[in-house]
Amino acid sequence: MGFGGRSGPGLYENPLKMSHLNDDTRQFLIDLKENNNRDWFAGNRARYEEARTDFISFVGILLHEIEVFDPRVAGLDAKPCTFRINRDTRFSKDKSPYKVSFGAHMLEGGSKNLHCRAGYFISVEPGNCILAGGAFRPPTAWINGIRMQIDRNAAALHDVLETPAFQHYFGELDGEKLKSAPKGYPRDHPEIDLLRQKSFLAKHAVHDEQVFGPGFLQYAVTAYQALKPLDDFLNAAIELP
Repeated sequence: MGFGGRSGPGLYENPLKMSHLNDDTRQFLIDLKENNNRDWFAGNRARYEEARTDFISFVGILLHEIEVFDPRVAGLDAKPCTFRINRDTRFSKDKSPYKVSFGAHMLEGGSKNLHCRAGYFISVEPGNCILAGGAFRPPTAWINGIRMQIDRNAAALHDVLETPAFQHYFGELDGEKLKSAPKGYPRDHPEIDLLRQKSFLAKHAVHDEQVFGPGFLQYAVTAYQALKPLDDFLNAAIELP
C-alpha cells in the first residue's frame, strides 16, 4: 500500500477482490525458507516486492475493517505497522538473514509500539499463520498496572476470557509466567495464576487454506472483534498510577 496515508485513489484494492492473500505470496515465503540467503533474495527481489505489497495491501484493508469497531486504529497507515523482513542476527545462533514470514502489529505507533500497547497482530508463515493480540512483554510500569487492575477487579478480566467468542478463537491466555508470585503479592493470592503472567497474549492459529482462500478477511476481523475486550482491559492499565 505504500505509501503515505489512508486516503487517495488506488491506495487499496477493492476489498471484494482482496478477501485473502495471494497464493504467490505463500509460494514466495515457502521458497524463501528453502533459500534463506542474500544471493537468492537479490535474485528474487521483484517477487519479494510483489509479496510485500500484497501483504501490506491486505493489512490496509484489515485496518479499515477494524476501524469500524475500534476507532483507535483510525488513520493508521499499514506500512509502519508491518515488520521488516530482515532479521536481527546479532544475538542469535541462527544467522539466516531474513524472516520467513510477513507480520504486522496494528495499533497506534505501528510495529515499533509492540511492547507499549495492546493491538492486533498477524503473522503469515506457511504452516504457522497466527492471529493474535494482547500485551507482549509489557514494560515495568504497564505490567504493574495490569497486576494492580487484576488485584482490584479480576472479575472484569475473567468476564472477557470466558466469553464464548474469546473461547472459540483464543481459549486460554498464553505467555511466559513468573515461577513465583510477583513482588508485592502473596503466593496464596486468589488470582495468583493471572498475576504470575509476564505476557498477556491471545493467539489463534489459522490454516494456510484459510489465509490464502476466500473469506479470510472477514474471518480475521471477527477474531479481532473477540480480542478487543482483552486489549481494552490491558490498555486501561497503562493509565493506572
